[in-house]
Amino acid sequence: MTILIRILQFIMSLSILVLIHELGHFVFARYFKTRVEKFYLFFDPWFSLFKFKKGDTEYGVGWLPLGGYCKISGMIDESLDREQMKQPPQPWEFRSKPAWQRLLIMTGGVVFNFLLAILIYVFVLYAWGETYLPTSNVKYGIETDSTGHAIGLMNGDKILSVDNKYIDNFMQITADIILNDRKTIQVERDRQKLNIPIPTDYIAKLLKNKGQIDPRTPFNPYVISKHAKESPAKDAGVQVGDELISLDDIRFTYFDEFQKYLQENRNRPVVLNILRDGKGLNIPVIPTAAGLLGVYCNRSITMFFDLKTIRYGFFQSIPAGISKGFRTIVDYLKQFKLIFSKDTKAYESLGGFITIGSIFPGEWDWQVFWNLTAFLSIILAVINILPIPALDGGYVMFLLYEVVTGRKPSDKFLEYAQITGMILLLALLIFANGNDILRLLRK
Repeated sequence: MTILIRILQFIMSLSILVLIHELGHFVFARYFKTRVEKFYLFFDPWFSLFKFKKGDTEYGVGWLPLGGYCKISGMIDESLDREQMKQPPQPWEFRSKPAWQRLLIMTGGVVFNFLLAILIYVFVLYAWGETYLPTSNVKYGIETDSTGHAIGLMNGDKILSVDNKYIDNFMQITADIILNDRKTIQVERDRQKLNIPIPTDYIAKLLKNKGQIDPRTPFNPYVISKHAKESPAKDAGVQVGDELISLDDIRFTYFDEFQKYLQENRNRPVVLNILRDGKGLNIPVIPTAAGLLGVYCNRSITMFFDLKTIRYGFFQSIPAGISKGFRTIVDYLKQFKLIFSKDTKAYESLGGFITIGSIFPGEWDWQVFWNLTAFLSIILAVINILPIPALDGGYVMFLLYEVVTGRKPSDKFLEYAQITGMILLLALLIFANGNDILRLLRK
């Protein structure tokens, strides 16, 4: 059911984004009296799931959910309609329009995606406000792994600042380190202020989810909510609803201490000290090779920390949503830049449809859904404006060349450029989804 909910959210979000993007092209094309032959959600090779014709335009839904398209008369697009391009230009065709009109038609999809993201952020801030964990409220300090320990961080450290800049939202600390090339972290340890240098290779490791800086949480309460597929604890008789008090009669103050103890003793039986219906039980269990018991516990961050919520009135939400939209665009451009850095090797973390689908939660949450849809809308806009043939940015690049030089690239050149761009995009699609498959095989 969890996977099904994620798939449904992904398809619904993708459908909204594709429709809005293609609508941008459609609106500008119709405004400039350019004929639109087809307007489709998803691709329709060989057949479509649904279609109807109104005026000069065929509207429909394809069966291949990899995007959508708006086929504009007199334009070299993914259909590579050579026959149409051999005919004399008609007044209603894209190629007959002035360069500035063609430029607006081609940027319409990107503009609509940016506007959609901002509109969603305005709506989300008005409906739910903005909730976050203030850094000052992370009262137990942080927890990290061996990668974080290697640079000098310790569990229990309290983050004071990054490059001597205070970050109010604790969950933005890791992102700030990655995106802004920070050099130092200031922490409080045993009532002393320490300056922790950030080595260059740390960012590359953060991108692979190593060395994450998370809030440290207490161990108790630890009530079993469900079992994993591989569950030595279940096999030994541990039941849902049991409360784990300690291991080997050793009580833990913090959850990371419990995890460390399991890791250090994963090759031998450990005794789970359980409280069931008010009675104490001792159940010996041999952890998995990864040092796991195979149980889950519902541990919400709200159990341990006071979150802060900022509420917005309708008129307050508009500038706040616009500001959030532009901040998100800037942050994503910084993330995109990391892909081309040899130091961070961010390209190794590039993902395809599985990665995108997995960011949606296993339970339907409208606030999370709309926030993710807004973020994906920005991603779609940024990627589409890249100067790669077959993307909107490729057309924009050639149109700007025409505006500056006064010379229009030949149809044959544009056709070859389109084919080249499609090959590049296919290679990128294979690479990104190949990374997804490799990650699944390594699990």
